[in-house]
Amino acid sequence: MNSRKIRTHGAEFAILYRLCDLAVIGSSLAAASYLHLGSVVHDWLVIGTLISVCYLLFAESAHLYRSWRVSNFQGQMMATLLPWFGACALLVAFFFFSKTGEEFSRIVMFLWFVIGGTGLILWRYIARSALSKLRNYGFNTRRAAIIGTTANGIELAKEFKRNHALGIELQGFYEDRCADRIEGGLPSPMLGKVNEALEQAKQGNLQHVYIAMPMHAKDRIARYLNQFADTTATTYLVPDFFTYNLLHSRWQTIGHVHTLSVFDTPFSGVSAWAKRLEDILLSVLILLLISPIMIGVALGVKLSSAGPVIFKQYRYGLDGRKIEVWKFRSMSVMDNGDSVKQATKNDPRVTPFGAFIRRTSLDELPQFFNVLQGSMSIVGPRPHAVAHNEQYRAIVDRYMLRHKVKPGITGWAQINGYRGETDTLDKMEKRIQFDLEYIQNWSLWMDIKIVIATVFKGFVGKAAY
Repeated sequence: MNSRKIRTHGAEFAILYRLCDLAVIGSSLAAASYLHLGSVVHDWLVIGTLISVCYLLFAESAHLYRSWRVSNFQGQMMATLLPWFGACALLVAFFFFSKTGEEFSRIVMFLWFVIGGTGLILWRYIARSALSKLRNYGFNTRRAAIIGTTANGIELAKEFKRNHALGIELQGFYEDRCADRIEGGLPSPMLGKVNEALEQAKQGNLQHVYIAMPMHAKDRIARYLNQFADTTATTYLVPDFFTYNLLHSRWQTIGHVHTLSVFDTPFSGVSAWAKRLEDILLSVLILLLISPIMIGVALGVKLSSAGPVIFKQYRYGLDGRKIEVWKFRSMSVMDNGDSVKQATKNDPRVTPFGAFIRRTSLDELPQFFNVLQGSMSIVGPRPHAVAHNEQYRAIVDRYMLRHKVKPGITGWAQINGYRGETDTLDKMEKRIQFDLEYIQNWSLWMDIKIVIATVFKGFVGKAAY
């Protein structure tokens, strides 16, 4: 690729993005007014200006106008919509408290919110796609080098090679270690010692530098960071697994002492309120939609076998506390939860109707009441039997960390194929791995993605007996 066609224009792009956002917000207001009223009403111009200013302020706080070159579009979309929703909410609050809402059409307001949000996402998608195409032809690229030849550094190089749309033109590796200590084959050439990379960066020949070294090499990392601070290259750390976990932790200050919470819940402060609001809104909506289905399942359970319709079983919940989980009864003789005996294929305890509702996960519908109650969440690690916890916490690393969040009706592990019986240690380890990935990477967008994936592929599965 010829990276000389375009050099860095980050500041110009940031200004262009702001101007395009203002144009979209203004034109969407004009379109909403014209669609409903047949003309553009000038009374809305002041409101439009205020909302535009609020949006830009919120967008700056969300770091929307930074480079999204190596970030996924979902993250950019959320960073775009949240400031827009915030600005719209501010407008609604202003109308409510100032008692001026009657002077403005609610339909125009609604159309503006919808058209504006759609427009902000759509133009970014078009711009991102166009830039990706240009980068495939060598435009708008950045020269980069990787310091260190660890496994993570090699994997990063492969990713740059695979995805030209990132616009990262990898020059190669620089390493001070002996050649016989290099981990495996290199996908890009070894260019020399780190001092040579430093000279290239000082001359402006490198725009990005990625330091891929293990945490125990902290002295060298500190030295390299200090050296590259004397250049204009953007410097990144490529963490190893241990450092990656620390980067997802939360800093606290006790007096003048800084502490790092290595094992903590992602749901604190605003995140906790957002998660709870999501659970309440979604569970109420879903219960309203599925109430006829629940009545039908309840009748089926009652007519197909003797016993109660609802089965209550103890599970471990948030912080390892016992909770009572509700399900439609699917067995003629039920497990009390104190012994590890999962339902298996052709399990004689499962009734014919019970087999159907287990296979389709209809037996789990009453758990939406657990969500409303607050003991469960719609999305989270699936709750295990009490005896399972005692068995697996001793043999699966970090098993109990899944209890740093509420258990869920569906989860990241379930939509990735680890649903139902875990009859081997490997299956349980994989399930825990996905549970911890969810806790580490949680976002509202991730929850929405899991819910949508569950609807299409997560409820019905061969692993559910």
